[in-house]
Amino acid sequence: MSLLSSAPTQAATVKGPAGRLHVDDGGSGGLPVVFVHSFGGSSGHWFAPLAHLRPTRRALAIDLRGHGESDPPAAGSYAVVDLAADIAAVVDSLGLERFVLVGHSMGGAAAIAYAGANPDRVAGLVLIGTPGRTPPEQASKIMASMEADYETVSQDYWKRLLTGARPEVEERVRSDMARVPQDASLAMIHALFDYDPLPALNAYHGTKLLVDTDHGDSPGALHNLAPDIPREVIAGTSHWPQLDKPEPFDRILDDFLAKTT
Repeated sequence: MSLLSSAPTQAATVKGPAGRLHVDDGGSGGLPVVFVHSFGGSSGHWFAPLAHLRPTRRALAIDLRGHGESDPPAAGSYAVVDLAADIAAVVDSLGLERFVLVGHSMGGAAAIAYAGANPDRVAGLVLIGTPGRTPPEQASKIMASMEADYETVSQDYWKRLLTGARPEVEERVRSDMARVPQDASLAMIHALFDYDPLPALNAYHGTKLLVDTDHGDSPGALHNLAPDIPREVIAGTSHWPQLDKPEPFDRILDDFLAKTT
């Protein structure tokens, strides 16, 4: 089945703090798993793990504000704590008292913020390609470059992150990203640079796992800032391992879930 297809779903719309939030919800039984996509992504990025998990447990994926089928915020706020508020709105509305939270990249930052503020509700936290803290001077230079020539800088950024992608994965990622306006993209990037994940990550004492690829390794990478957290690396993929290599990703997730109650 194509990665561009949709998993069997029970679509839900939840009232979020900044507008309507779309949720791809399905399956039943077991400890629920909540998936949160990356910058410029959508719930469709979780097609493979949703289809894999739903025969035995409930699994759902959120479209964050301004992504997929969810409303953009009228005030334009994409702060990480506000994205975490989207997660809170969904799980509260759907009555999920305790669940495993899986976040990719920007969605991982939002997942950290939620888990740090609600540690008793998160049974386990899986972070995929989630950034650490970019030094402020470096962040300022990147933002200045993007504001001066957004198209050139952003295309270079996506080209690097998509290195190793399967053709259909690159098509899907670029299609989703093209739906996000420039002003919203800049606001999200700025918000990520402003966010320090370590205080919330340290406040969450539940089971954690980092899943990384060959992309994004640097002194400020999360695994270097939090070396005690177990880490798995899926090599030979783009920044989206759940799309490029779903079988290895699903095995890693299964192992984590088997240890999480």
